[in-house]
Amino acid sequence: MTKAAELAKIGEVATNSQIGGRRNMIINGAMQVAQRATSATGKGENDNDYFTVDRFRHVFAGGGAGRITSSQVASGLNGFGKALKLDCTTVDTSIAADELFIIQQRMEGQDVQQIKKGTSDAEKVTVSFYVKGNAAATYTCELQDTDNTRYNGQEFSVTTDWTRIILTFAADTTGALNDDNALSFALDIWLHAGSNFTGGSHTDNVWHTTANQRVGDNQTSFFDSTDRTFFITGVQMEVGSVATPFEHRSFGEELQLCKRYCQQLVTFQSTYESVGGAAGWGFSSTGVLQYIPLDVQMRIEPAISHNDLDVSDDINAAIATTAIAVNANVSSPRVLYINCTVSSGITQYRSYHLRTNDTSDGKLICDAEL
Repeated sequence: MTKAAELAKIGEVATNSQIGGRRNMIINGAMQVAQRATSATGKGENDNDYFTVDRFRHVFAGGGAGRITSSQVASGLNGFGKALKLDCTTVDTSIAADELFIIQQRMEGQDVQQIKKGTSDAEKVTVSFYVKGNAAATYTCELQDTDNTRYNGQEFSVTTDWTRIILTFAADTTGALNDDNALSFALDIWLHAGSNFTGGSHTDNVWHTTANQRVGDNQTSFFDSTDRTFFITGVQMEVGSVATPFEHRSFGEELQLCKRYCQQLVTFQSTYESVGGAAGWGFSSTGVLQYIPLDVQMRIEPAISHNDLDVSDDINAAIATTAIAVNANVSSPRVLYINCTVSSGITQYRSYHLRTNDTSDGKLICDAEL
């Protein structure tokens, strides 16, 4: 084979095949992991949280009337089992200036150093993803430098068929990113915006600092009809000007990456299940302390939320809990010490378990999101 033929073959492999891993800076881009829930309804107004698929934050502002249902669904797209689906359930045709709705992935500064932002060697970044909707629409994909308040957005079109969108963003030699575990960078998908973000003259693929130029001039409002839907999967962000094939990771690998930011320690099973798989102990007549090693070291010491859990000293004897909280004095990103407060009935130094009950979907979520 001649040298020219060898080079052509390399190009063909790079274009058409799965190549070396760890190119994708997006976590859970194939929407496989949904630790919190597979569906969430009635979201909007000023809700800002991770409701369904892990690492994809739903951002609302401005107090608008629009509401959505967010779901993890079967994609129907070859090569991708899951997608994030958004349904408009309440319209908003009177758009206030400060309204917005964004699907966003936030990134630690230490995880995006490879783009060399703010240096003379700054790299281009290519974002790719698959989208479809119920009708034609135009939305905006944006890179956001939160350390230096800099933005770069590009419009993209949605049709009723799955389409792969590929957008290459210019290198930015202004504004270096902090090298730490705090928020430095974000990928934003703008689905709705008021004039505070659309009122200026937008230019695709230009880094700037002007808020009213962030969103494209042809932006569709996701809240214009209750027929409006938006599906997305296969989200990838990589260094360079070429969109390589989506980097598929196993479910287990993707789950471990997600657990740095969110860990669901337990959910309801057909029988009782101890949270964390270890016993706690009574330290007063109303308190139990349980030590729980975390599966993965989290970004920071997590906050916890929970529902339908109780304390038990025996597999058949439950004592209802009135409060569950992290003991901040001894917890860390690696280990939780959980305080459980009950009204009465705890024997000091006896072994107890924090567990699910047998009638509902008990869970405890650890949250260290950006």
